[in-house]
Amino acid sequence: MKALKIIKIFLLLIICHSVSAQKYISKEGTISFFSDAPLEDISAINKSVSAVYDFESNDLVFSLFITDFVFPKSLMQEHFNENYLESDLYPKSTFIGKVISLNNDVASVKGDLTIHGVTNRINVIGSLIKKDKVRISADFKVQLEDYNIAIPKIVMYKIAEEIEIKVEVELKEIK
Repeated sequence: MKALKIIKIFLLLIICHSVSAQKYISKEGTISFFSDAPLEDISAINKSVSAVYDFESNDLVFSLFITDFVFPKSLMQEHFNENYLESDLYPKSTFIGKVISLNNDVASVKGDLTIHGVTNRINVIGSLIKKDKVRISADFKVQLEDYNIAIPKIVMYKIAEEIEIKVEVELKEIK
């Protein structure tokens, strides 16, 4: 598993290819999601998110393994991986984009989000604070149907069609 993380970080660095640029990296970012449905709320957290930010080019990349999401109930986690996200077929989710604007620590980011093997262009407004480290946080929503994630009618009141996503990551400069 450690070898997979090293490979993942290496691939992220290749994507942000400029040698002289000021780059920041993390492999312990957090992405969580929340489904607010009429009969049941569902939440999960992934604390093994890899991220790279290139300050000069404004390239921003996130990558995570779907199976790293942890749920309050193990049965939810099993159903999530087997029935909905099909993590054996689509083990990773990625975001590859660019910081379009940064004004008073408010960042506008545009890029391609891939979930469940489907890629969509998204725009997200969040916070990007650069001091000795870079802190990135954002809240946004995704529609399950946009990523071909089907909700069986039998559980349609337990799973929301729109999922709230929260991103929190602190990146350290690569020296």
